[in-house]
Amino acid sequence: MCHCIVNGSADLSGKQCDDLRRHKVGRMKTETTAPPLLVTNIPQRLDRLPWSRWHWLIVAALGITWILDGLEVTIVAALAPTLKLPTTLHLTDSQVGLTVSAYLAGSVIGAMVFSYLADRQGRKRWFLITLVLYLTATVLSAFSWDLWSFLCFRFLAGAGIGGEYSAINSAIDELIPARARGQTDLAINGSWWIGTAAGALISIPLLDSHIVPEWLGWRLCFGLGGILGLGILLVRRLVPESPRWLITHGRLKEAEAIVVTIEEQVKKDKRVDALPEPAGSMTIHANAQATFKTVVQQLVKIYPTRTMLGVTLMVTQSVLYNAIFFTYPLVLTKFSGVSPSQIGLYLVPFAIGNFLGPLLLGRFFDTIGRKPMIALTYATSGLLLACTGYLFWKGYLTPVTQTLAWSIIFFFASAGASSAYLTVSEIFPLEIRAMAIAVFFVVGQVPGALAPWLFSMLIQNSPTAVLYGDLVAAALMLLGAVVALVFGVKAEQKPLEALTRPLSAAR
Repeated sequence: MCHCIVNGSADLSGKQCDDLRRHKVGRMKTETTAPPLLVTNIPQRLDRLPWSRWHWLIVAALGITWILDGLEVTIVAALAPTLKLPTTLHLTDSQVGLTVSAYLAGSVIGAMVFSYLADRQGRKRWFLITLVLYLTATVLSAFSWDLWSFLCFRFLAGAGIGGEYSAINSAIDELIPARARGQTDLAINGSWWIGTAAGALISIPLLDSHIVPEWLGWRLCFGLGGILGLGILLVRRLVPESPRWLITHGRLKEAEAIVVTIEEQVKKDKRVDALPEPAGSMTIHANAQATFKTVVQQLVKIYPTRTMLGVTLMVTQSVLYNAIFFTYPLVLTKFSGVSPSQIGLYLVPFAIGNFLGPLLLGRFFDTIGRKPMIALTYATSGLLLACTGYLFWKGYLTPVTQTLAWSIIFFFASAGASSAYLTVSEIFPLEIRAMAIAVFFVVGQVPGALAPWLFSMLIQNSPTAVLYGDLVAAALMLLGAVVALVFGVKAEQKPLEALTRPLSAAR
């Protein structure tokens, strides 16, 4: 029998010796490969930066995508009556609604896939790739030859924009100082409506058969949107990788280099020699890897109340927006006799109201607070929609007064919808931020994807059916207001790390 001594133990058999040695080696290997502890003040340094030209660059580079998306989606909405013509794709009302649903379904798939990659491989890489996918599919939409090809290209465009939602909202939260995070997030998400106004104006000459033939005008709408978007890639490249994401993956040197560059740029922009001292630091375990299983555990077990809040806000605003906005042109043409070529004129004031809402109300989300402002915007838009639906049902509204009423409604609804994205992006751990946004986006879009089709069916019936649809959407917004008041999170001007402890933070 072979004997040995391991850690002071003698008279062990050969097999016992081998087992003990393997246990010791395994333990030592585990100890030596454990993620190192890193002490950093990078989040505090980003939050203490004064607002500068560099921050405006970030706003422009990220917001311009929403402008393009708004332009394209508005063109598609304005195209709805044109796409039914025999000289174009000759679609029915329900098929028009189906194409919108295909776009929304693509955004659901894209959000899930690309959010996982953005949390695993970084924000910057994937908000560049998703932008390329989106622009390519938009151009291909111009070459559609039937319903199914159009559905395919709209699905791919949706997949690209779905990925953008997760990566861009993550980047906004992680790069913008805490004191201005709310109004900045709302302004960027609200910039979607600048594109809407532009798309509405562009659609007027392109969809006028006296200027451009019917078979060509709708194709030029898509092609122009894609071409305009190519320049965005150059601007987007200027946005750095998120330093917060880098430090949770052990890439402290890269994060430090990016923050130093940002600080130097800010000092140059502000013409100062020094910046305020950062307050505090944090210790993290590097190399954190999160999966959708991690997301489910955090949402269901750790933050169930926040999850209920996010689901309610996202579902209610998604149903309202997708139902009303995507069927707006059908209402005007069917019940008010508006010419398809003139739809853009009515979309412009509607878009202006939607843009001004987040822009003018956004700062109050950082001062008055998240809970009261979310409740106010949701409740106001719901009540106004119910009143407008009643006036429409009674026949009191003209195309002009209908547009004015909807513009006022969505002045508040737009700020509320943008705050829903803000809420779900800032109240969960950094390591799962993109995936959490995607989960809530998907939960919101599933009923939202059905809304355009359902409302288009209601429009084919009668004004009474439209009223019922408006009342359902209004009731959902009022529900969102109540949930925000009861379960909302007071996140105004608080650092992300103070709102939710990162998974990689040392205990």
